[in-house]
Amino acid sequence: MTTVAPRRGQPTAADQPTRRPMTAIVVAAALMNAAMAVASGVGTIVAADRLGLAWGGVAATAGITGTGIGALALTRLTVRRGRGRALALGYLVGAVGAVVATGGAVTDDVAALLIGMLLLGAGNAAAQLSRYAAAELHTEDRRGRAIGAVVWAGAVGAVGGPLLLGATGALAGRLGWVPAAGPFALAVAVTTVAAVVSRWLPYGSRAAAATNAPLWTLLRRPAVRSAFAVLATAQVVMVAVMTAAPVDMHHHGQGLGAVGLVLSAHTLGMFALSPVTGRLVDRFGARPVLVAGLAALALAAGAAAAGPTDTAFRAAALSLLGYGWNLCFVGGSTALAGAVPPAERARVEGTVDAAVWGLAAVVGLLSTVVLAVGGYAVLTAAAGLLVVIPAGALLSASRAVPARA
Repeated sequence: MTTVAPRRGQPTAADQPTRRPMTAIVVAAALMNAAMAVASGVGTIVAADRLGLAWGGVAATAGITGTGIGALALTRLTVRRGRGRALALGYLVGAVGAVVATGGAVTDDVAALLIGMLLLGAGNAAAQLSRYAAAELHTEDRRGRAIGAVVWAGAVGAVGGPLLLGATGALAGRLGWVPAAGPFALAVAVTTVAAVVSRWLPYGSRAAAATNAPLWTLLRRPAVRSAFAVLATAQVVMVAVMTAAPVDMHHHGQGLGAVGLVLSAHTLGMFALSPVTGRLVDRFGARPVLVAGLAALALAAGAAAAGPTDTAFRAAALSLLGYGWNLCFVGGSTALAGAVPPAERARVEGTVDAAVWGLAAVVGLLSTVVLAVGGYAVLTAAAGLLVVIPAGALLSASRAVPARA
């Protein structure tokens, strides 16, 4: 009997064992992205209203800081116990953080709000690192699509979550709570479900035994440096622009509904086309995708800086910003996953993620300061100029490859 070989990338019987853990990875990541999209935007406004504009940046960066710290902690746990157990613990911590942050919003306790955002950020670290767990479940020629699927998973939650800001705020008001408590209560619900779903994560996926190679030596590889530069810049540009966007809209008299619409448009750009991005990476390689991502970031930042402040235009510009980030994030993550030996991937991936989120936390804190001093146009224009840094790193890495050859 004649058998027909499956086409490249077509699912086979060998893919069956990956479906259940991939489903768990995708669902948990989607729910955590929803919680972060809701809590970050509303937490920024709550802290700014209570204590001033600068504290809005502190609230936003609390979640980002928690993500950086969580990435380091979960990386250590991954090496010892495997990715599945590390990610499950991260989701559980995130659910606890959502409860604490909700209590802070209800009682006007900004300290509790900040602590809750830190813990929620640890849950976000699990969602971010889960893309590498997905990559480990697939062969190299499908790694880009696997990472793209996890990034895309955030689309439903992260787009739908902000759209519920107005409705959940109104419901909280009818219950006698402050309006901001409604979105945080939504974050509690979805993070709890994510923690439950995480029991089906790939617990058998363990990091290979690490070699004696110094971490700094691995991080200095041209391919690692260029991937890190792109990932860091994309995150920094996005955080700088998006941390200040809700505050700037709020000060222009736009309500939670308008803020939610812009956040949804942005997160739609971040996630919706991830499967397409993954296929582009697998088909053409990471470098062309990274170049396109940097160009989109620069164009979007320029449009946000020079364009009108109405909701429709801002939603369009920040949607493009989101897709520029998507190209850089999926392409950079795929490049990083293949830049080091399997035995060292967990260490390098976790370290890079922690550094990326650490930089983003600093920028998120500074963004509201720049917003207060120079305005939103100055902030977004300065953020767009940062793309020259990873562009230079990519050029340097491309020259290093023929030199080694």
